Amino acid sequence: MMDYQPTCDLATMQARAKMYARIRQFFAERNVLEVETPILSQAGVTDVHLASVAAQRHVAGQLQTHYLQTSPEFAMKRLLASGSGPIYQICKVFRDDEHGRKHNSEFSMLEWYRPGFSLKDLMFETTDLLSVCLQERFSELRPLVLSYKHAFQDRLDLNPLQATLKQLKDTANRVGLNLDLGEDRLGYIDLLFSHFVEPSLGFDTPVFLTDFPPELASLAKVKHDQDGEWVAARFELYIEGLELANAYDELVDAEILRQRFEQDNQRRADSGLTIMPVDEYLLAALPQMPATSGIALGLDRLLMVATQQSRLDKVMTFPAHLA
Repeated sequence: MMDYQPTCDLATMQARAKMYARIRQFFAERNVLEVETPILSQAGVTDVHLASVAAQRHVAGQLQTHYLQTSPEFAMKRLLASGSGPIYQICKVFRDDEHGRKHNSEFSMLEWYRPGFSLKDLMFETTDLLSVCLQERFSELRPLVLSYKHAFQDRLDLNPLQATLKQLKDTANRVGLNLDLGEDRLGYIDLLFSHFVEPSLGFDTPVFLTDFPPELASLAKVKHDQDGEWVAARFELYIEGLELANAYDELVDAEILRQRFEQDNQRRADSGLTIMPVDEYLLAALPQMPATSGIALGLDRLLMVATQQSRLDKVMTFPAHLA
């Protein structure tokens, strides 16, 4: 007989419901509006590290290929540009072929945007939200702020902002990561980060990792750090080696963003990946968007931390292989 039962227990389902209620109460008290945007879009994400799930549907009698959202970001930014003020959304997002202990191709995300907030303001608010959602596990949360560069230097004695391709290859070989990534400098940075930096973050206290390499800016602004080096104005949140959230000081220059989309698509072409249609609605909206900080937080991973589970399927009802 086929096993039809969920992979999480009833107590975990109840914990999720309680967490969502707390999140909604948290934002209601701060006058942040809950919104809903389409899951399907004619545009897709261009990031070479993300794979969109394609779906076909008829629009006005025409069969079109659309894409399930990897994040509600593009549509939410159109709302911001239209005068919504601060907004949040709890929704499903999709990333093709992501499966494992910490991944599932369909997962739940909390995303919110704060016009007028700096990244520092957003860190404070995120800490307040964590204190509400994780109150049964942690009596007090005092996150550490650590730069990407210093985390790399602490663990590998290497500055990723300045390291040459040869230095990165030599470091990878020295620590036993004998993979040939060719001339992919960012690939080596990501390899070293994922194997030797990320797994050690956030065990004594949550960590806000800041000031990423500028090549990893994605939809964030770039700025100079305290040493005068160019960095991306973004942070990620880590607890117990688990990445929970990703935040940007949002880029509002449409021409720069168009250039980034085009560069992404060129890299996709060079790698034999599908060229993704660019979201022209987003590019049209950006000039009207206020200065904003925004953050996306993985709710399934947050629930893993809250319930002390080590696998994502233990906090989901039916992961992809059972859906």
